[in-house]
Amino acid sequence: MISVVSRAFTPDASVSPKTREKVFQAAKDLGYRVNYLARSLTNKRSDLVGVVAAGFDNPFRTLQIEHLSRVLLARNFRPILLPTSQEADTSTVIGQLLHYAVSGVIVTSDAPPTEICEQCAAEGVPIVLINKGNDIPFVDRIISDDRMAGYLAADHLIDSGARKPAVMAAPAISYTARRRSEAFIARCKQLGVEAQLLQVRINDYKSGYDAAAELAASGIDGLFCANDYMACGVVDQLMQGRSRDDAPPLPIIGHDDIPQAAWAAYNLTTIRQPCDLQAEQTVDLLMSRIAEPDLTARVEFTPVTLIRRRTA
Repeated sequence: MISVVSRAFTPDASVSPKTREKVFQAAKDLGYRVNYLARSLTNKRSDLVGVVAAGFDNPFRTLQIEHLSRVLLARNFRPILLPTSQEADTSTVIGQLLHYAVSGVIVTSDAPPTEICEQCAAEGVPIVLINKGNDIPFVDRIISDDRMAGYLAADHLIDSGARKPAVMAAPAISYTARRRSEAFIARCKQLGVEAQLLQVRINDYKSGYDAAAELAASGIDGLFCANDYMACGVVDQLMQGRSRDDAPPLPIIGHDDIPQAAWAAYNLTTIRQPCDLQAEQTVDLLMSRIAEPDLTARVEFTPVTLIRRRTA
């Protein structure tokens, strides 16, 4: 009887639907709940998956975490969120992950850095990185197709008549911003146009807002921002004193397609990075890494698409 109950509460275990339903009803009547942490003492691994993330002021991060959580739950994992930052004590994060005997770890782009990945990999914990450049043995990566994003933005701006385009980004601190910027500038050069790099400290709203104050005097006639969050700051600065029904004084393209990009206040042309597909790719890689820990490290790309709206 004990083994039947155990199988009933184990996803994909061999037990008939009728028996499983009876066990669930009896558990409900008795107020019984599975203690997943206790189960981890026997299995050496819990059903928890650590999601390490930073930069929650960016709406894209919230969207990304939501989709990751939904997919993990649908695959019978339980996400445990560990907020962190570039300044965080990585040993604390590593300790929390290992103490909970997590089945795997997902690390997002703004989360710090290589130490977490290397230590977890050394402990045999499967890891998938999202939009990070770290090349670590037995650690898989999902990367948005930043090269295509840069090409799409360059093509669209130049087709729209831009002859002094620019890309706004913080390439020194962001792998994705660096890749998008390099691809944009390279594509512009292929098309016979010299593009500028407008460096900012952080890829955030305030950086975009502050940097946009100098755009009018620069002669730039088309702008690609490394993310929508920053592009919204640019739009707000440029649209001061103007009707929101008007287009900005120069074409602007963002990246990510956050919900705010479609708001009437912005109506932002952008490169869509599909969080739903990216989450599925990430959890697929994680589950295969859990099943086969010694697989060679893999890299998969998430496709991107241009979403045309009012700003370009």
